[in-house]
Amino acid sequence: MNFQLTDWIVLIVTLLAVILYGIYKSRTSKNLEGYFLSNRQMPWWVILLSIMGTQASAVTFLTAPGQAYTDGMRFVQYYFGLPLAMILVCITFVPLFHKLKLFTAYEFLEKRFDLKTRSLTSFLFLLSRGLSTGISIFAPSLVLSSMLGWDIYITNIVTGGLLIIYTVTGGARAVAYTQQLQFVIIYAAMFMAGYYAISSLPDGMGITDALHIAGKSGKLNVITSGVTENGFDWNDKYNIWSGLIGGFFLALSYFGTDQSQVGRYLTAKDTRESRLGLLMNGLIKVPLQFLILLIGCFLFAYYAYFQAPAFFNKTQERVVLMSEYRDAYVAKGLSFEELQREKKELAVALTNARKTNNEAVVQMARMELQDVETRSKAIRDEMKALIKKADPNADTNDTNYIFLRFVGDALPVGLVGLIVAIIFLAAWGSIAAAINSLASCTMIDFHQKFSTKQLTEAEEYRWGKIYTLAWGVFCVVIAFFAYNLGNSLIEAVNILGSWFYGTILGIFLVAFYLKKVQGNAVFTAAIISEVIVIGIYFLKIISFLWLNVIGAVAVVLLSLFIQTLTGRKQA
Repeated sequence: MNFQLTDWIVLIVTLLAVILYGIYKSRTSKNLEGYFLSNRQMPWWVILLSIMGTQASAVTFLTAPGQAYTDGMRFVQYYFGLPLAMILVCITFVPLFHKLKLFTAYEFLEKRFDLKTRSLTSFLFLLSRGLSTGISIFAPSLVLSSMLGWDIYITNIVTGGLLIIYTVTGGARAVAYTQQLQFVIIYAAMFMAGYYAISSLPDGMGITDALHIAGKSGKLNVITSGVTENGFDWNDKYNIWSGLIGGFFLALSYFGTDQSQVGRYLTAKDTRESRLGLLMNGLIKVPLQFLILLIGCFLFAYYAYFQAPAFFNKTQERVVLMSEYRDAYVAKGLSFEELQREKKELAVALTNARKTNNEAVVQMARMELQDVETRSKAIRDEMKALIKKADPNADTNDTNYIFLRFVGDALPVGLVGLIVAIIFLAAWGSIAAAINSLASCTMIDFHQKFSTKQLTEAEEYRWGKIYTLAWGVFCVVIAFFAYNLGNSLIEAVNILGSWFYGTILGIFLVAFYLKKVQGNAVFTAAIISEVIVIGIYFLKIISFLWLNVIGAVAVVLLSLFIQTLTGRKQA
C-alpha cells in the first residue's frame, strides 16, 4: 500500500481525536454501574449509535465490499429478519430487563430457573463472544500487516494492545460516546470511497453505467429464492428465506440475549429510550448495509475498466513469486490479464448499446460478460492452487483484501489514511463494547456469584478493570489463530455466532413463554441442542443461518419433552 506522510498525519490525528474525546466523556462514578452501564443515563440517540457501532466492526467495512465483489449483493438478505426481531425485543425483552434493573441479561435466568442455567448461558455467551471478538481484532491487524509489511502476529499485539488500553480506561461511557463520532467518520469515509470508484470511471460513464455492468455480471442479486432445479437448496447461505427466518432468529438472539448489545440499551434512561434506539436501528441498518455492499459492486464496475489483480493479497502473492511455481503463476496471471482486457471491451460495448437502446447487443454483452467472469474465476482458482502448493498454510481466500487493495492502489493521498483510520475506529468501537460486556458477565455472573468474599464498591470497580484487561489479552491470543479461516471474516464471525445463538435464544424463549418448564429441563435441553447444532454444522447438512432456528426450536421442544417426561410441576 502506498502510504504517504499525509496519510499518516490523517490517520494519527483522527485516532487521537476519538481517543481524547472518549477519555473526556468517560468521567463517571467509580463503581460497577458507572463502569459497565454508565449510570443508566444514556439518551436514545446515543443508544442507537452505540448499538450500530457495536454491530459494525472493522470486519463489516473491510470485507463486506469484497463479499459483494465476489458473491454479489445477496448477503444483504442476511439482515432482512432484523427489523422484525427489533419489534419483538422491544415488546418482550426490554421492559423486563429494565424492570429488574439487571446488569446482565443472564441474571434473569437465575430468577426464572436456577443458578446452573444462568451460568451455562453466560458461559456460552462468553465463549462465542470471546472467539468472535478475537476475529474482529484480526481485521485491523490485517490492515497494518498489508500497509507496513509487518508480521501478522506483531500487528495483532500492536492493535490489540492499543485497544486494551482504550477499553480498560474508559468503560461503557467512553464506548458509547466515542461510537457516535466513529459512526459519522466511518460512513462518511466509506461513501467517499464509493464515490471515488464511480468518479474514476471513463468520461461519460456514471453510477447508472456502473450498476448495469455489475447487474449484467450477476452482482446485483439482492433477492434470491434459494430454489434450484433440484428444489430448495438448504446449503445456500443467503436467500430470502434464510434471511427472513434464520436472520430473524439470529438477530433476536443477538439483540435480546447477547450482552454486548443488551449492555448497550441497558445504559438507557428508561424503557422508552431503549426502544427508540432499537427500533431506529431496525429501520436504518438494512439500507446502510445495502449501501456498504453496493460499494463492492462499484469496485467490480471500476475493475471492469481498469486492470483487476488476479489475486488481491500482495503479501501471499510475494511468497509464490519467490517459489518454484513462479513461472506457472506468472503464465496464469497473463491469461487473466487477457481476460480482463476482453472484459473491458465488453463493458464498453454494453454501455454503448444501452445508451442506443440496442437490446440485442446488451443481451449478448451480458452473456459474454458472465462467461468472462466464469473463466476468470477458473484461472483465479488455478492460481490459488499454486499459492497453496508454494505455502500449504497460505490463506487463499482474498475476499478480505479486495477493498483494502482498492484503497491502496486507487485512492488519493489523505483519503487512504482516513480509510485506514475508519477500519481502526470500527474495530475499537465494536471490540471495546464486546470486551466491556465480557468483563461485566464475568464479574456479575461468576465472580459475584461464586466468590465468598464480600467486596466494596472500589474493589468491584478494580476487579471490573482486571477482567476487562484479561478478556482483552484473551481476544488478542484468539486473533493469532484467525489467519486462515477459509471464509471472509464477516462470514466467519456470523458462522461462529450461529453455533451458539440459537441455543441461548431457546433458553430465553422458554423462560418467557413456557412457564411450566423448570431449570433442570431447560438446562438438559440446552446441552443436547448445542451438541446437535455443532454436529449439524460440521456434517454440512444445512447453511449456517438455519442453525439459529434449529438451536432455538430444539431447546423449546426438548424442554417441553423433558419436563413432561420427568413430570415435575412448577413450584
